[in-house]
Amino acid sequence: MPRYKLVIEYDGAPFCGWQRQAEDVTVQGAIEDAVKRFTGEDLRLTCAGRTDAGVHAIHQVAHLDLSKDWRTDTVRDALNAHLRPLPVAIVSAERVGAGFDARHSAIRRHYRYRIFNRRSPPALTRDHVWHVPWPLDAEVMHRAAQGLLGRHDFTAFRAAECQANSPIRTLEQLDVATVTMGLFEEIVISTSARSFLHHQVRAMVGTLMMAGCGRFGIAEVADILASRDRARCGPMAPAKGLTFVGVDYGPDREST
Repeated sequence: MPRYKLVIEYDGAPFCGWQRQAEDVTVQGAIEDAVKRFTGEDLRLTCAGRTDAGVHAIHQVAHLDLSKDWRTDTVRDALNAHLRPLPVAIVSAERVGAGFDARHSAIRRHYRYRIFNRRSPPALTRDHVWHVPWPLDAEVMHRAAQGLLGRHDFTAFRAAECQANSPIRTLEQLDVATVTMGLFEEIVISTSARSFLHHQVRAMVGTLMMAGCGRFGIAEVADILASRDRARCGPMAPAKGLTFVGVDYGPDREST
């Protein structure tokens, strides 16, 4: 059976996350329903990283096996036709070998978090940013973030319902930068790792926000990590500011 790798973009606002659910609208469910209408097949997608309700993606990756050897542009265009008017799009479809697995072949995942930092609320991007109306020091946030890099026990930033076998993760990147947009500043947090714990990124962002407004010191953020105590962590940042922006695969796992 031919295997196809899909690159997917979606606005997470109207979806109850990625994973298919019996009664709620999800990204996986919407795409699988589109596959059914296109091919007549009941299939299940495997994705690089399941996202929570409200989380967006500009480069989610999934794979599926079809019984017919369709042209890749036909797969892309047919699925997009059946996905309308939902805010989800198949950006590309390509043939890959049977050894490619969107989840298990991934060597790195990338997320971006956006904080809208001005007194007045956003009018155009309110479903894609966390509005923080008090001043934040992005440089302090960045310095605090560097204390979280490396291989650690991230229990302090782990959701209680996280099902991962181990809280040990290796954080490769956690950068905080300011982007000036007219009369206001947007703070962008970029992070990368092979894998993340459930809610880890949002918990780290909430903690860095507390450092940015002076509630936590730079050294205190590292102390929270070392404590392994979720109660010491900052508030969990809302899902709507988070976007899955990419996934890396080794050169031997990209395609046929």
